[in-house]
This record gives sequence, structure tokens and C-alpha cells, in this order.
Amino acid sequence: MIRSPKSLLKAATLAALTALMGAPALAQDAPEELDVALSLATMLQSARQVIGSKQDLINDPDLGDKGLSGEQVLSEAIQAYLERTDEDPLEAPEGSLKAELLDAQMAAIREVIDENQGTINRSGIGFKGFVPATFARLVNERFDDKVGAQAVVKVTAPPTLVRNRKSRPDAWETQIIADHLLSEDWKPGAVFHDAADLNGRAGYRVLVPEYYGQACLVCHGGPKGDIDMTGYPKEGGALHDLGGVISITIFE
Repeated sequence: MIRSPKSLLKAATLAALTALMGAPALAQDAPEELDVALSLATMLQSARQVIGSKQDLINDPDLGDKGLSGEQVLSEAIQAYLERTDEDPLEAPEGSLKAELLDAQMAAIREVIDENQGTINRSGIGFKGFVPATFARLVNERFDDKVGAQAVVKVTAPPTLVRNRKSRPDAWETQIIADHLLSEDWKPGAVFHDAADLNGRAGYRVLVPEYYGQACLVCHGGPKGDIDMTGYPKEGGALHDLGGVISITIFE
């Protein structure tokens, strides 16, 4: 890549992006894989934040070309990443795993936006369905196409909250979510990380929890079972409940 430095839906998507507005601090003896995984999670959160902030623009039925190119979204995502971490993702050490995977992820962000211009710029309709969750899934799939032999990024959730079957947690994720992230004594925002296999391959796995904010409850709160504005039944969640998990695996 070339390196160079107020509606309900908008409120709901912005608040649903993440409860972790800053990157988790790393212990001095933290493994390199954890640093790389948290960088990928932060970049995904940052790009998703940008898409959330653009929902009014994307869903404007009277405007055709939104001027929302892949480079524009990526530029704003990089700025959001900088604000969260005080670290420029474009300055990761050349040749390092961190630089290679962040480059692939940033390229995926740009490509997904550019390939969805027809949806983003479609006039005559309001809600386009190009919400942060959809965007993140597409970015993760493109990232997998590029570097799936080295790393995988996925957004999942406790099984009862998963709306897209592609996002279902695997057995390891399900167990860790139940035994740790949903435990009463789990420190909110704490990241789980450990060596564990994925699909028979050895790797280092990291789970970054995300929690419901007040505006998230527009879609994910109550009454449970009511249909929200995107067409899904509400989960009946409460403020600060675990609402999602970014799962990252760095393979050996």
C-alpha cells in the first residue's frame, strides 16, 4: 500500500462500536503476538468507528456520490488509531509481523469501501444496511484472503447474541467467553490471551471484550424480541453487558 501520514441509527451504531476507547496497556513481558493482536483489534475498532460516524451520510437518500472513498475512510481510521494509541500504524517496524498484518488490514479497509461504492452512493433509498458490523465482517473476510495463513480476525459474541451465523464463536471462544469474560469476577475491559489451537493449527489467541453503551440498547436492549430498526429481534441486553468480542489468532 502507499503509506501516507442525529439519527437513532447513527447513535446506536456509534455507541455499539466499542467500550474500549483506548488500547489496553501491555505488560513489559507481554508476548509480541499480543501486541500485534491488540493493534489489529484497535485498527478494526477505529475503522468501524468511522463507518458509524458516517451513517447519516451513507443513508442520505437524496445524495448520490458521498465522497467516501477507501482512502478517505482509511485516513480517518488511522487518525482514530493514533488518538487511541499515540502510535502511528504506518510506522510499525519495516519487515515486522506487526507491519505486515496492519498493512494487510488497512488494505482490506480501503478495498472494502471502494468495492461497495454502489451501495454507499445509491440514491433514492435511505437505510443501506452498510452498518459497522457488516463493514467489519467484510474487512475481516478480506484480511483472511490476504494473510489467513498468518492471522485471523473475527467479531463474535456470546452464542445467544450472535445475529450472523458466520460470527458464531467456536468451541474455544465459547468456553472462554462463558468461563472468563462473563464471569462476575472478570475485570471489565480485560483482554483474555493464551496459546491455543484454531482449526488444528497452533496459535496465540486473544479475545477483546466489548460492552453495550446506552445507545446500543436502541437495537440490543428491550423489550426482548421486539424487532429493531435493522429487522432483527432485540436481545434484551442491559447497559455494560458484554455485547461482542473481537477474536484474533496469530498462528505460529
